[in-house]
Amino acid sequence: MKKKTSFLIDIMDTQNHTWQGKIYWVQEKKTITFRSALELMQLLSSAVTPEEAHQIEEAAESAGKVEQIV
Repeated sequence: MKKKTSFLIDIMDTQNHTWQGKIYWVQEKKTITFRSALELMQLLSSAVTPEEAHQIEEAAESAGKVEQIV
């Protein structure tokens, strides 16, 4: 059975005909910023497989884009 994943998405701005904002990953209690609709879609699709999610998370952390929510 697939594990359910929930997100809250906050579109904070639109520049260059795309979205910028934050995505709150409810189960992981993390907030990740995104710079485009494409990046948002990649973050959402990465939640499908744990390996991809981990790779995206590591890349976002190294770019200083992940906040731990406690």
